[in-house]
Amino acid sequence: QVQLVESGGGLVQAGGSLRLSCAASGRTFSSYAGGWFRQAPGKEREFVAAISWSGGNTYYADSVKGRFIISRDNAKNTVYLQMNSLKPEDTAVYYCAARVGSTYYIGSYYKSTRNYDYWGQGTQVTVSS
Repeated sequence: QVQLVESGGGLVQAGGSLRLSCAASGRTFSSYAGGWFRQAPGKEREFVAAISWSGGNTYYADSVKGRFIISRDNAKNTVYLQMNSLKPEDTAVYYCAARVGSTYYIGSYYKSTRNYDYWGQGTQVTVSS
């Protein structure tokens, strides 16, 4: 079993920045793709960003491209999401997810919640105007 724990959420003013962390523990796999999703009240969970197991490939939703950066530190089994120029519409619960294995997939694969094996409990991000 793998546990994913997010941290770094909070309240920030529009234009500000936050960095989310997702630490994997338990039966930690040597390689896994990481993803970030978010869910606002009354809306479906949506893709934000993903990173391949090696860190060599990254993917972003159009709504965050140029503002958010996903990265990873495999030595720490941690995936990060640096969020800059935050907007009120970024307000949501942010979830990290892990896809076990070292296979490379096309970008669209990472955008589906069905393609991930493990999920964190979520961390709230609130952006005030």
